Amino acid sequence: MEEKDLNKIYDCARGCEVERTAHGSLRTSYNPSCCKLSDFDWMQGISQERYKDLFEVRFKNTRKIIFKNTSGQLIKTGDLVVVEAPTGHDLGIVTLEGPVVGRQLVRHNIDPSTYEFRRIYRKAKILDIERWQEAIAREHKTMIRARQIAAGLGLDMKIGDVEFQGDGTKAIFYYIADERVDFRQLIKDFAEEFHIRIEMKQIGARQEAGLIGGIGVCGRALCCSAYMSDFKSITTQAARCQDLSLNPQKLAGQCSKLKCCINYEASLYVDAQKQFPDVRGPLEFKDGNAYLQKYDILKGLMYFSYEQHSMINLFPLSGQRVRDIIAMNRKGIKPDSLKGKEPDNRETDFVSAVGDDSISRFDEKRRSKRKKQQKRSDRNKQQRSEDEKTRQDTDPREGKTQGDQSKRRQGQRGGGRRRDQGKPRDKSGEKRESSENQ
Repeated sequence: MEEKDLNKIYDCARGCEVERTAHGSLRTSYNPSCCKLSDFDWMQGISQERYKDLFEVRFKNTRKIIFKNTSGQLIKTGDLVVVEAPTGHDLGIVTLEGPVVGRQLVRHNIDPSTYEFRRIYRKAKILDIERWQEAIAREHKTMIRARQIAAGLGLDMKIGDVEFQGDGTKAIFYYIADERVDFRQLIKDFAEEFHIRIEMKQIGARQEAGLIGGIGVCGRALCCSAYMSDFKSITTQAARCQDLSLNPQKLAGQCSKLKCCINYEASLYVDAQKQFPDVRGPLEFKDGNAYLQKYDILKGLMYFSYEQHSMINLFPLSGQRVRDIIAMNRKGIKPDSLKGKEPDNRETDFVSAVGDDSISRFDEKRRSKRKKQQKRSDRNKQQRSEDEKTRQDTDPREGKTQGDQSKRRQGQRGGGRRRDQGKPRDKSGEKRESSENQ
């Protein structure tokens, strides 16, 4: 990592990178990779006169407002701009421009012909950025002190976040409370303690999770932080129609409320359930009554059992087949037994993730590989030992043992001269004896 990167600080709450240069000046740049309400300008480079002066400006966390450029300066995405505020001025980062801002207006139900947009004064100067960073540095200490003051007054509320205005003259305190809170004395104490204008803004648990951000159990950024701007009510009925286990630990998100993603596929399951017949009683067969035990909504199957309160020996039937059986029962006809079919005792396609987070989940595979390698090495050693034993047997060419050959080789390596060295050999490979020996 380069030395200049060590001095760079990434502010995820505002999606920018702050760096102090060698000359002491403050440099701030926009980082579009922030996960909080990130937008992709899929109409980049396309100009439209109707929206040429409208820009989306982001502030802390998920607060975004659309402003109108009246400064006459050329502004583009990523610029830090000074904008109009109810009291004083604020500083934010331009995140969207052009025709795609019109899509954001439709999303937030804003009519550009009647809506009064706040103004963009100018691009931020170095002095504006310095004051902005000084205000940001006060936010955490202010939040901690504000929580202490609220606890001292005995108020049943939780201060989740504090956002300072760009000029440092005003702060927004985001709080959560189950009941109505009388914070008139609290505001007086805040004004005396921090010497700024105070704005109290109540938020819900889902909005707090969006402000803070985080990673869900799916491994992705929280939906309330990534793209959701409005929150719909979620009930347990949406979980029941999907045959989800009513386990609070699995259905609750980081906000301790039901997960927003439960509503995503609820309408699909409701429509699929309409394809099933309404079974209000058991199906009558020649060998007894079959009772409905469960549905497989996506496969379109209904599972029946001859025992009313048992999930053993389930027999799958399609929705159309169940309709036909119901029609036959109304006419007094009982079809043949379901026992001619094999019961569906197969394991479900669903695979539980319980135990997958174990640290030693990869050790078994490694151990099995090690065992295979050990067996292979033992087999090779045994094969080598058998080969050595066969080599120690009598050599068919000389009629001598392998040990004698090794001794003769050692003597040759030691420099000694054999008696028969240099004498020719016959075709059979044996040395011809000298005339003297004959």
